[in-house]
Amino acid sequence: MGRVTERRKVLRIRDGAVSTRPDTLVAEEPMEIRLNGKPLAITMRTPGDDFALAAGFLVSEGVLADVSDLQNIVYCAGATADGSNTYNVVDVRTSPGVTLPDFTLERNVYTTSSCGLCGKASLDAVRTTARWPIADTPPVRVDAGLLAALPDRLRAAQRVFDRTGGLHAAALFGEDGELLDVREDVGRHNAVDKIVGRALHNGDLPLSRTILLVSGRASFELAQKAVMAGIPVLAAVSAPSSLAVDLAVETGLTLVGFLRGSSMNVYAGEDRIALRTTAARG
Repeated sequence: MGRVTERRKVLRIRDGAVSTRPDTLVAEEPMEIRLNGKPLAITMRTPGDDFALAAGFLVSEGVLADVSDLQNIVYCAGATADGSNTYNVVDVRTSPGVTLPDFTLERNVYTTSSCGLCGKASLDAVRTTARWPIADTPPVRVDAGLLAALPDRLRAAQRVFDRTGGLHAAALFGEDGELLDVREDVGRHNAVDKIVGRALHNGDLPLSRTILLVSGRASFELAQKAVMAGIPVLAAVSAPSSLAVDLAVETGLTLVGFLRGSSMNVYAGEDRIALRTTAARG
């Protein structure tokens, strides 16, 4: 089975001094997700939590909403010509009676951190297929000071990043700031899928009283995954995309970007942010 990190020889140059030494790199391998035996998507990921990754991906695609929807997830034996198991192909079997979405826009392709269908059609699709509309969930109020403290807590929990410097991370917090889960992956979207998949397995969906924090930017796809899991607050240490903001506005998601130190930009859903001082307007 794949490892989270691998060692490679590197030529190191520092202030004119040259040396050869081993370096620790984050592992990256492809994983094919099959749905009831049929290929659906391929993603590049850091091995580990593969079943959670597949389950979380299918939550965001509107296939799974409860652990009862899931019959089992297995690695596919004989994934290579010689019949060996690479542990890079997983098959998700849904329970009898689970109605599958119409995959007219079936992914069945290589997916990346920027994957996701763009434009008005994708906004409509997420809004109409979300099992737990965020606007209908119990109100959540998050103190701005609590939000400001979360990036440091995420960074402190990034164990593999400390060794490689090459991983994205996603963390799930309770509305009181309690760290509920943290996952790392070479793909930021995979890290979120692993969190959502673990929540599905634990019977915790919808995550209607939580905050999702991501270590990079907030793309449309990450906003989509938050909405599909019923997460009301998505915060990122970098910028959101325009389509992510559009989706947040349409679905009622609170979207925070540039969360650094005591500063942040709130792009949508500002009613969930509790301010200690009067906001300057201009």
